[in-house]
Amino acid sequence: MKKIILSEEIKAGAPHLKVLHIEADVKNSPTSDAMWKEIEEACALIKDRYRLQDINKRPGIAGTRRAYKALGKDPNRYRPSAEALCRRIINGKGIYRLTTLIDAINLISIITGYSIGGFDLKKVSGETITLGVGRHEEKFTAIGRGALNIEGLPLYRDSSGGIGTPTSDEERTKLTPETQHLLMLVNIYEEDMPANETIELIKKILSRHAALSSFNYEIISNE
Repeated sequence: MKKIILSEEIKAGAPHLKVLHIEADVKNSPTSDAMWKEIEEACALIKDRYRLQDINKRPGIAGTRRAYKALGKDPNRYRPSAEALCRRIINGKGIYRLTTLIDAINLISIITGYSIGGFDLKKVSGETITLGVGRHEEKFTAIGRGALNIEGLPLYRDSSGGIGTPTSDEERTKLTPETQHLLMLVNIYEEDMPANETIELIKKILSRHAALSSFNYEIISNE
């Protein structure tokens, strides 16, 4: 497995952070009707349980927002991906149906409130990934968004540069229909669903829908 390192800036700005580091051999495909039904059920629960003004109070989302503020980023301008997903659901905009792996990550994020990085492991450079903080004018091409100002955002870097933030992942290491080796980094800035339960949830979803054939994980804790 890759080695995950937390920078001193992150340790200071996110004292309760846990990162779930998961590497899995899977099969990507168009999202099945069975999986989409699970997503629709999760979306319905969110709409029933929360009002728009309450979404940012979910522990996983609230903790991420606090980390953004501690690192100098406005979470109302650069929303964590879990918050953005839930806001879309409550606003009646729905979410896009893409591929199994992307939609699996969205499903897990909706259920847990955690922002999750999903990467094609074969595209990640080097053996070490460091979670640091985005720098002024550091280049980052966000998936579907183009250039993203990542200054002050928590940022995973491989040996070639940034690969993901809780707001968006990078084009260079994104999941594609051909992805067979998945790297997931689950950002738990404040715990809602316990880490071990989250890992089991991920394993079950990938087993049901992504032909999971191997699954390795570790929990990196700043506590």
